[in-house]
Amino acid sequence: MISRTFSSAARVTLAAAALAMVSTVVSTVASAQRATPLPQARDSVRPAPKSTALGAVTVTATRRATEVQAVPTPVSVLDSSVIRERQPNTAADLLRELPGVDVIGTGTNQARPSIRGQRGQRILLLQDGMRLNNARRQQDFGEIPGIVDVATIQRVEVVRGPASVLYGTDAIGGVMNIITRVPSFAKDAPMTAGSLGYRYGSAGGLQRGEGSFSARAGNFVMLATGSKRDASDYEAPAGRYGKVNFANDVPLANAGVNDKNASVYLGWRYKTGTGAWLRAETYDAKNAGFGYVDPVLLGGDLTRIQIVYPTQHFTKLSTGFSTGFFSSPVADKVDFTAYRQVNGRDLSQGIFAPFGAPYPADAGIDIQTRNHTDLRTSGFRAEATKVFSRDIIVYGVDYFHDYATGSDSSQTTMFGFGPPRPKSKVKPSLPTATLGSVGVFLQNDLRLHERLSLLVGGRWQRVSSDPMATTGFTTIPAGDVQSTTVFATNALFKVNSALNLVASVGRGFRAPNLVERYFDGPTPEGSAYQSATPGLMPEKSLNVDLGAKFRSDRFAAEAFVYRNDISDAVRISATGAKISNLPEYKNVNVGKLRAAGMEATGTVVLDRGFQLSANYSTVKSKNLIDAAIPIGDTFSNKLVGTVAWHAPSGRGWVEYVVRRNGEQQDILAGSSPVGNTLPAFVVHNIRGGMHLFTVRGVREDIDLQVNNIANTLYSETANAGFFRPEPKRNLVVALRTSF
Repeated sequence: MISRTFSSAARVTLAAAALAMVSTVVSTVASAQRATPLPQARDSVRPAPKSTALGAVTVTATRRATEVQAVPTPVSVLDSSVIRERQPNTAADLLRELPGVDVIGTGTNQARPSIRGQRGQRILLLQDGMRLNNARRQQDFGEIPGIVDVATIQRVEVVRGPASVLYGTDAIGGVMNIITRVPSFAKDAPMTAGSLGYRYGSAGGLQRGEGSFSARAGNFVMLATGSKRDASDYEAPAGRYGKVNFANDVPLANAGVNDKNASVYLGWRYKTGTGAWLRAETYDAKNAGFGYVDPVLLGGDLTRIQIVYPTQHFTKLSTGFSTGFFSSPVADKVDFTAYRQVNGRDLSQGIFAPFGAPYPADAGIDIQTRNHTDLRTSGFRAEATKVFSRDIIVYGVDYFHDYATGSDSSQTTMFGFGPPRPKSKVKPSLPTATLGSVGVFLQNDLRLHERLSLLVGGRWQRVSSDPMATTGFTTIPAGDVQSTTVFATNALFKVNSALNLVASVGRGFRAPNLVERYFDGPTPEGSAYQSATPGLMPEKSLNVDLGAKFRSDRFAAEAFVYRNDISDAVRISATGAKISNLPEYKNVNVGKLRAAGMEATGTVVLDRGFQLSANYSTVKSKNLIDAAIPIGDTFSNKLVGTVAWHAPSGRGWVEYVVRRNGEQQDILAGSSPVGNTLPAFVVHNIRGGMHLFTVRGVREDIDLQVNNIANTLYSETANAGFFRPEPKRNLVVALRTSF
């Protein structure tokens, strides 16, 4: 009842605020706060936010530290204070309140980003500028940001729109860069520092413990972190969402996880700008799942689909160095990073399709499939920066090589006609294969005039794939080599000291991954056969952005309109043939997909520690070749309003957030138990924190949050195949000790 009462008022009030921002043509900094070093517990209180905190800095968009106000592309930055206050399960949970960004997936660790209607392999996930994308996953499922421990994150930067010039394949819809924290080399930084934290969440009975320790000795620093988390299935509230109507609270099965992270960082600095570092990290997860509601409660099709990751193990070793400033004719600064990562996981999928009346309830077909994959990746990036009087040139080369192995098995059992007789099959659906890439890029930040600057760049990239002899495959598909060239041009015009106009046009691309090229076998649900398509062409996009950015001492905002056309888009399509009595499907390159929309956001800092912010975004996706096949993966619009207060003394804070996602009509008719239109929803959250005390340099803090205050039944994503609702009203309590 609270949600319904608030919905109309919230819509009018927040829409008026968003439209006011658009009318003043102002732009960006949705979460504008400065990045901060590791917390120093010697400060008894943290300072309250100041108006200068509106000047957020990004390194992802241009490959050098630049204020968001001066970047001619849409960028959102979430710094360490935001991460600490929001207590996210993973970095993806930070994106729910950003413009143009949504979250795909449910559960404690399965959330993934969706940017401007694109998701999965069309979004490039980075850690400190190094790719985390997994060439062995399905197109719609990118790697989970949860493999990076939130305790290690300094800030998260999201580039909305293609960024293939700097980062290559997969950066066709946007980039999410998770930047991890490092100890300070400053002489006034403490020689040792550390923290211990505990978090409890009533949704799923989540419990999480974490700890960190850093030390500095001369030119060397060290940081060690670790965490452990256990969460069970959570409950969704009673209520109505479209055609779904729950009389009581309903459990979402397979929504929990048992996981742990550990990392060690070692750094050395000879002098300002020159140094080297080494990082080792690991992530282990058990019993993670996508979540499902008992189909009996949803009505209609009673087929039960259960998807679980029994185990996932990720390890990564990375290193790098920076030469500092040596002023040579070709470079003033050179950076090099290299990494080796191993990503192994097990996937278990269970499907039970009942025959229905007049047969018994337990009569039907049970299909159990198991898959194990192991992806080993090596890569490096070398880049140089040269500063001239009116130009800043960044150029370099990057490389990665994926080596994927795996195994598959399935067991099909029919129940209801005498004794069950399971039929088993052991055959890999994907041959052992490699995917390799080498790219060369150049970008020039050119100051044409004191008011006008251009950011222009280009990239050439070669991607090759090579399947190998594999037991179970009688015929190995041919390998493939493809080269792609992309460009981008971004312009920024300074109208005055507060207002910048920006425009950009550029191409992105995505090379099909190993699953799209070489998967050959029955689909996991057993209803179709997918044949290999080794000759797929890369997807290419042409993106246009127009916008403006405004910033004064107390106010910062942005407005953007965009259109992103993806040609040669990869889609699954029926061939009309049958293999083993199953309809055959293949991945094909279709003509064109289009996503268009607008984004507006603004923040105003008031007196006495108050701050107001709001953002509004829309996205509309179309299949320009076949309008009957929808491609919408997000809600049509999103409106977010925030009221925050930080005590001037720095001892406490409180923040209230309301978010409204508009309805989504672009789904395949009859495919969702919710109905042919996913309805709009409004969700309210409140959070706050307090500095309790500091005794002998040991600081104690507490953070509290109540999510889904109105206890609304809703689904975070426009999911056509399942209904996986979000948790009912829940409490999160976090305690932190630092020294």
